Amino acid sequence: MVYYKLRMPILKRKQMTVSNLILFLGKRAFGDWFYSLFLNFRTQFTKGYVYSKDDIGREIRTEYTNVFSPGYLTFGPGLFWKKNENFKINFAPLTSKLTFVDKAKTSKFDYVDGTYFGVDANKSYRYELGFYASLYYKLNLMTNVSAENTLNMYTNYLEKPENVDIDYSLAIVMRINRYLSTNLAFQAIYDDNAFQGLQTRQVLGLGVNFGF
Repeated sequence: MVYYKLRMPILKRKQMTVSNLILFLGKRAFGDWFYSLFLNFRTQFTKGYVYSKDDIGREIRTEYTNVFSPGYLTFGPGLFWKKNENFKINFAPLTSKLTFVDKAKTSKFDYVDGTYFGVDANKSYRYELGFYASLYYKLNLMTNVSAENTLNMYTNYLEKPENVDIDYSLAIVMRINRYLSTNLAFQAIYDDNAFQGLQTRQVLGLGVNFGF
């Protein structure tokens, strides 16, 4: 079994325009369980900014992120359970996660280790090894309209394993045909290496799905 999924948001709210490329391989183990191997790469297409105000209240826009800064590569073996195409769970207890950034961001004179997406000074990447779990549940609301729930969780064995990164998304998908769909999406992310606190975003997107 081979499964691909590509999502390309086309409207952003100040922060992120993110692309996910997922490759998933599985071989049946027993019952509804499969041995699995997944690879996920995530980055953004445009610059991202942080916003603040000066002493007289004028908005200041400062570039914070760009294409491949950060970029996330996550991969690992595991066990995959699939009741049907609408309900799937994957457990990957030995998952590698690489975070790539622009080295210029970590090479500043006053840079403090880990400040920029967890990457140390004068480095361009961060490596983590941990436990990854993902859940996908799809609910059909009406003809050609569905709600897709995706929950991803990751904890790093090598540093602060009690901290769990959480990425939840809800997509209301309106299918155009077998290959194309539009979606209205909400996403909530908690990752203490990226930002302190909870991040949220809303997206209008175009989806391309294919499998064989």
